[in-house]
Amino acid sequence: MRLEYVFDTVCPWCYVGKRRLERALALRPDARVTIRWRPFLLNPDLPPEGIERKLYLDRKFGGPSRVQRVHAAVGAAGKTEGIVFDFDAITRTPNSVNSHRLIRHAAATGHEGQVVEALYHAYFVEGRDIGDVVTLAKIGTEAGLEPKGLRDYLDSDQDVAAVLNDNVHAHRLGVNGVPCLVLDGNYAVAGAQEPDILLRLIDIVREAEAEAAFS
Repeated sequence: MRLEYVFDTVCPWCYVGKRRLERALALRPDARVTIRWRPFLLNPDLPPEGIERKLYLDRKFGGPSRVQRVHAAVGAAGKTEGIVFDFDAITRTPNSVNSHRLIRHAAATGHEGQVVEALYHAYFVEGRDIGDVVTLAKIGTEAGLEPKGLRDYLDSDQDVAAVLNDNVHAHRLGVNGVPCLVLDGNYAVAGAQEPDILLRLIDIVREAEAEAAFS
């Protein structure tokens, strides 16, 4: 089963959704699932260096009171998944293109899952700037990637176009919010769904596969 997880590295609900997906898959250990991490850019127009976090939140949500409500809701959901969000530690909202490039680079050695988790932890728990290539190189090295080749890659513009094209492709498929899960290219569910909902979808796809095998 091919599962595409469409997400952004600066999306807290995508972090929650990732943990819920992992719980669902743990309940179906016999399901042969290949996960592909597909980029979606929530803020494609941000400058390469990102912007000051408070300015970004004020523009997006319209003021501190709404920001607090949003953070409280995400924080409560994260707590149930073992995520301790520290939104106050985040000082900049980064442009996420380079973080998606890091994931793409990690895919060559099968480390993309570890890198996705490392990026989320670095940004949402530690408040590190995941738009900065020096920081990204450290995160990638900590996740098991070879340091020299990684830094050379991040200092280049390799795969920038690929990330941007994947983002355009997601929009053309009708994805207008993340996270979004697409199974076998035919079944999709949006939002950080609870594991029981994900399990129903996984079982539907498995039944369809079984029927197709015997038809």
